[in-house]
Amino acid sequence: MTDLAALAELIRADTATRGRAISKLGYFCAPFQPPAGPFSDRVIKVYRGAATEAQLTRLATAHDDYVRVLTECGVTLPETAFHLVDIDGTGTKTPVIVQEALPLDSLMRPRMLEDSREQTLAMMQAAGEVIARFWIAAEEVEARVGFHPSIRNFAIRDGKAVFFDTFPPLIHYTRDEMGKLLLQFSEKRLMRLIGPLMQTRVTGIQDEWYSPPETLVGLVGSACRLRPEYADSYLDWGRDFAQSHMPQWAEAALDGLDGPPQLPGYWTGFRKLLGLQGEPNV
Repeated sequence: MTDLAALAELIRADTATRGRAISKLGYFCAPFQPPAGPFSDRVIKVYRGAATEAQLTRLATAHDDYVRVLTECGVTLPETAFHLVDIDGTGTKTPVIVQEALPLDSLMRPRMLEDSREQTLAMMQAAGEVIARFWIAAEEVEARVGFHPSIRNFAIRDGKAVFFDTFPPLIHYTRDEMGKLLLQFSEKRLMRLIGPLMQTRVTGIQDEWYSPPETLVGLVGSACRLRPEYADSYLDWGRDFAQSHMPQWAEAALDGLDGPPQLPGYWTGFRKLLGLQGEPNV
């Protein structure tokens, strides 16, 4: 059982105690792994955003359900726990995910940048199999459920893809509710301030996550932007994979794979505005 008092103390601690952020790519938070102590084998993700007690309770329930559904749909996850933590002792609760740490050299995105063409294609296959397995199984899930299988959300262990992004929990929320959640828990104050003026576009960010063919196209697009010299190989892989592993969605996927897929301009603009790293995968 997680010691929430110790967890709150760790989150309040200085950078040297907490450990530096292991990624600055995140829209919602900058995960960190403590260099020592009881949480040294865990990654800590803190999601700051103003929310009522009822909203937080709903979020916690949705997260538990989402982890369960992901697992039931064949998605391998590291051990993941969701907590509502009183960080500063005022009684105000903050969502915190404590997750089993994965070796940094297993993270898919850095490996996609460094490995050979054949190795990157093998990783694409591993991630693609998770995408196909999830969506086929998710057809039996009654709730509205989504999946965000970005390259930066996978690790590769023993040739298999491990998915580690469970926030926001893409289950039980309507499209409009999820759009508001994207603003409510954005790490960047600027986004929370100006986002409501662009709510329609912010809400649209999620649409790919609820579309089986678009999640596959998104994976291929990220790979093409990371390694443009292999774009033709990734496109060929995506077309073959769509037809062999996701035939019920192949037609729509093929429409998106007639050339290197591009991110919507508004999302690229958001990332630059917020100062999120990610070149060239933007």
